[in-house]
Amino acid sequence: MTTTELTELRRTIGQLRQCVGSLRARYGDAPAVRRLSNDIERLDIDAVELDQVQPAPLQRSASAPESIVVPDTPYDESLWHGADDEGVGGYQRHQR
Repeated sequence: MTTTELTELRRTIGQLRQCVGSLRARYGDAPAVRRLSNDIERLDIDAVELDQVQPAPLQRSASAPESIVVPDTPYDESLWHGADDEGVGGYQRHQR
């Protein structure tokens, strides 16, 4: 993470901490408030760890999926010979 990203993360965690403090004042030590408080502590610990880790190198598009060209020409009608139209009640076969 860049310094700007870490600064923004810490600022956001601080805002969450203030918000949970307001919730604690309103709801007391309710289980949901305790869980939120624990989550914020975990976020803070993770932010400190991220600050000490070297960023992973960016992956280039070497593993990008291969493009498949679909022609605009009509399909050969014989591909559909004898096939049923699903959801339309089936293919009606006429005897010739």
